[in-house]
Amino acid sequence: MEQNRNQTPRANRVHIGFFGRRNAGKSSLINAVAGQTISVVSPVCGTTTDTVEKAMELLPIGAVVLIDTPGLDDTGTLGELRVQQAKRAFSHTDLAVLVIDASTGMTEADHTILQQLEQQQIPVLQVWNKCDIADSVPETGIAVSARTGQGIQMLKEQLGKLYQQHAEKQPPSSLFGSLLRPEDVVLLVTPIDESAPKGRMILPQVQAIREILDQTAVCLVTQPEQLAHTLSLLKQPPRLVVTDSQAFGQVKSLVPEEILLTSFSILFARYKGVLAPAMQAAQTLETLPENSRILISEGCTHHRQCNDIGTVKLPRWITAHTGRQFSFSFSSGNSFPEDLTPYRLVVHCGGCMLNQREMETRAARAAAQGIPYTNYGVLIAYLNGILERSLTFLKALENTE
Repeated sequence: MEQNRNQTPRANRVHIGFFGRRNAGKSSLINAVAGQTISVVSPVCGTTTDTVEKAMELLPIGAVVLIDTPGLDDTGTLGELRVQQAKRAFSHTDLAVLVIDASTGMTEADHTILQQLEQQQIPVLQVWNKCDIADSVPETGIAVSARTGQGIQMLKEQLGKLYQQHAEKQPPSSLFGSLLRPEDVVLLVTPIDESAPKGRMILPQVQAIREILDQTAVCLVTQPEQLAHTLSLLKQPPRLVVTDSQAFGQVKSLVPEEILLTSFSILFARYKGVLAPAMQAAQTLETLPENSRILISEGCTHHRQCNDIGTVKLPRWITAHTGRQFSFSFSSGNSFPEDLTPYRLVVHCGGCMLNQREMETRAARAAAQGIPYTNYGVLIAYLNGILERSLTFLKALENTE
């Protein structure tokens, strides 16, 4: 169980958020569901001041992230900051648990929270906590007591059913879809330079390798400098070459036109459901006025290297391609801005550390505010003049479905 937990990427886990008023027992309930202490519990309103996340295994769902949040009815200057923190969790919550204090009944604040979750189109379970001290509990929702354990198993089972209902509405997604057949060769080009983490592969590379093996295809890994030699060793051309986006410039001239070529970032854009707006947005670079503000955003908070792709290479390539100077801003982790109107273009990473809901939320936020939204791989392919070629795998994918 522990091994499986450590091997499942956070972005691939089902994110379950617990929301409600202050002192409704969200932290106590999340501890009861987890069977361990995740959040500090006290009778003082507003004890939870920041979101707390815990990756674990939860049957019958499997790999999940449980999210404890501050009360959405908090007040005052500091309270409003806590509310903003709780609402930020909406963007990556797959399933929501609305925790209602059964001893006081459902209030106007509870109705407001329920409405907010429904507006975000998040599947919701209404859970009445503290049922052991309540005079009565409505038939709607699930009656539980975090203190006594009453109803906790039922809550887990209902979460499993809600997840299954939600999953059935979503088409199964994977990096390669049905593109690969057994014995197909996929060649991955992974630069090992000063920006590569010491002693390990990055998550997109690891996820691609595992999926290729799961589909009983053959996976080969090489560096850009060895690509030509690697291709010469193959008796038959590979079905697909996938490169790190920043190596597009080197790789494009080495891979014959008849071989499908794309990047990890483009595969992730399709996987996360944001490829279509990314393709359109890349071309808006040509019409951006001088000194326009461009936001370059990453989903993780890794240590920036001296030749970092986001803060160094992309600004340099964009400036060289357009011949114009722009004002670049950068965000990482959960600091993606709510207000994108100051920017004329958003360039996002592949999002391997973010779940699909978070990526779709960010793209939708940009669309709602009229801001073009693209990603690293799509933009770099466009800058190298091979965007159309890097998307030909989509046509091949359509022919296999």
